[in-house]
Amino acid sequence: MSLITSLRILLVEDNDVFRQALELLLGLEEGLEVVGAVTDGNAVLAACAALDPEVVVMDFRLPGMDGVEATTALRSVRPEIAVVCLTASASPRELDALVAAGAVSCLRKDQPLDEIVGAIRRAGAPVA
Repeated sequence: MSLITSLRILLVEDNDVFRQALELLLGLEEGLEVVGAVTDGNAVLAACAALDPEVVVMDFRLPGMDGVEATTALRSVRPEIAVVCLTASASPRELDALVAAGAVSCLRKDQPLDEIVGAIRRAGAPVA
């Protein structure tokens, strides 16, 4: 008998309404667990150390460090944590910078929830 574990997710989002809605919606998905949320890019490393997520859902525009800086910092000390960027708007140059920083996927906040959930699941899937 195998243990079913949930994919541990940290949300990094400064928009309170969007963060709370996303936390609620992801919490309803089987196999996903939002273990915490922070509102500032500067808080990402400490939150990851305390909460040990497998996937970080990162906004692009954040107070403190922006999404690129926070992704770069996180991937340099915790490369095993996957980063999925979720942003309202980012230019192609900004999206390229996120991927270069180590984000495995970049999505818009207005994409369907199943696409966002799918990207999170793929990001947290074990490498075969």
